[in-house]
Amino acid sequence: MIDKVTKSETSKDSSKSQNAKNALPFDFRMPNRISNTQLNILRSIHDSFADPFSSFLVTKLQTMVNVKVKTVEQIYYSEYVTTVPDPSCLFIFELKGTDIKGLVELNLNLASIIVEILLGGPGNGNKKSNIITQIEQKVLMVIIDHMMLDLQKAWMAINKYDFIVDRFEPNIDFAGITSQNESILQVGFEINIIEKTFPMNICFATYAFDTISAGMSKHRLASVRPVNHNGITSFEILSNHLQDTLVPISVILGKSTITFKELMELNVGDVIKLFTKISDEQLVKVVDEDFFLGRIGVTNNHKSIKITKKIKSNINNI
Repeated sequence: MIDKVTKSETSKDSSKSQNAKNALPFDFRMPNRISNTQLNILRSIHDSFADPFSSFLVTKLQTMVNVKVKTVEQIYYSEYVTTVPDPSCLFIFELKGTDIKGLVELNLNLASIIVEILLGGPGNGNKKSNIITQIEQKVLMVIIDHMMLDLQKAWMAINKYDFIVDRFEPNIDFAGITSQNESILQVGFEINIIEKTFPMNICFATYAFDTISAGMSKHRLASVRPVNHNGITSFEILSNHLQDTLVPISVILGKSTITFKELMELNVGDVIKLFTKISDEQLVKVVDEDFFLGRIGVTNNHKSIKITKKIKSNINNI
């Protein structure tokens, strides 16, 4: 009997020990408002933001620029604050119609290079002072305003949000996007410009992320049905745009060779004999590629060409 009790107690102890091993710690100070799946979706959204923003910077700065996402994570706001230098280059923004606030942190050297290039300089970034002047703030606003537009387009995968810049802030202590003990979504970017690499951060306060989280799903992100396109998928939108795209087509009527002396002696009315005959098929080029063969003719008093043979059988061969 004693042996049975001992074995029973032993089995209970081992069961408790096993349950203790399976227990996971939970931090009540920072509830997990954003799941790992949602973090992956947010990363995809900001990847789609990085490409058009890179293209804008290339056009605006007239130099090679590459923007890519490095990290997407949920951290304490207090942890992030300790990493921001003083002074810094911060632009506070909000999502109109929501309680969500955020900030864009530009590296000071990156901001200096951008301002210098936009004002006609070489972009060496050799500014002695770290303070961003009011004139420099106005110059940088050109970049930040366009960034807000690109963010707005990228976030259309979730819903239509207007990203509005509130103000410039040189001190993180006065940014005030959320309280110190709250969590934020930090999206870290890497910007490569003039063979130099600089960090950039976009942060969102997550205390009002419930409405955004409800709109995030893999299905919705995959179909990308923007509100302002009445539920049409991205494939359909692109296809419709392609239908109206103008494609240059040219017809090579013939070729010939003459000496430079003959070229110099050409006069009005002279005839150059071509290698091809009227009955021969003519080469039709699409952009710079040989695509078709055809025969020239007249349709409704207009010169035309009838396609007789396709050279390119697969568009992937272009």
